Amino acid sequence: MKIWVPSEAMVEVLSDLPRIRCEVYDGKGELPDGLEEVEVWVPPLITPRDVKGTLAKMTSLRLVQTVTAGVEPYRPNMPEGTVLCNARGVHDAGTAEWAVGAMIAVLREFPEFADAQRRGEWTYRHTGVLADSTVLIVGYGSIGAALERRLDGFEVDVVRVARTARDGVHGMDELPELLPRADVVVLLVPATPDTAGMVDAAFLARMKDGALLVNAARGGVVDTGALVDELRSGRLRAAADVTDPEPLPEGHPLWSAPGFFLTPHVAGSTPASGRRMLRLVRSQLLRYLAGEPLNNVITDTY
Repeated sequence: MKIWVPSEAMVEVLSDLPRIRCEVYDGKGELPDGLEEVEVWVPPLITPRDVKGTLAKMTSLRLVQTVTAGVEPYRPNMPEGTVLCNARGVHDAGTAEWAVGAMIAVLREFPEFADAQRRGEWTYRHTGVLADSTVLIVGYGSIGAALERRLDGFEVDVVRVARTARDGVHGMDELPELLPRADVVVLLVPATPDTAGMVDAAFLARMKDGALLVNAARGGVVDTGALVDELRSGRLRAAADVTDPEPLPEGHPLWSAPGFFLTPHVAGSTPASGRRMLRLVRSQLLRYLAGEPLNNVITDTY
């Protein structure tokens, strides 16, 4: 059985499994020979070019196991009879930790104090604080639950929103009434047709004055122009690990927008995520070889 994996580390962790032949394809350069023989593909973290064309030529493909929670580049292009699984759970710790760090960084004005340190200036003042805030988590799945666990002890009220309402979790239809109550709004929704551009001018206008938007989802969830307008007005602040477009091009207005803290899509890029990814892929391959049900199978949009 021929398997494409994104790294030598993954080859090593699978080396003792029977009946498999691993080849490394990290998404860079030309496609390796023999793609029509590949039965299992574990794509790299950075989406390779021409996913649609590559999948169309993989006539033996039966399983795609992504290393990301998001599967938007693959879901619309899956060959018939091929199973798609995502990496749900792998990046929970890193992304939740990033979200907490981003909140604290912006509310306590760490970027501004870092700038003052570089200038050699002592700029004492009062700042905001996370304590006593209402944190609205939009997209309450496994990462949202991980975020709430990390917020325990910060003395905040957590409000949960998901696509489907359930006990203790509001539905998306309740968002317009919930937004004005939140001091911090954290986006953790997947990229789907329903979430594309959902954070538009009307969404932002419903947020309270001085509130903080934290985007740990996907850049396309937010209307970039509407966000820039709010930041320039000084009414809202924002932190993002993702942007639209991405990477953010030179000269883009987000680079210089006031009250905006940006990291280059690194929330899940941690050693913890790497270790958990290796464990997940090995577990999935063991299940696949044994003919057992796989975890994280994508049956709908997500």
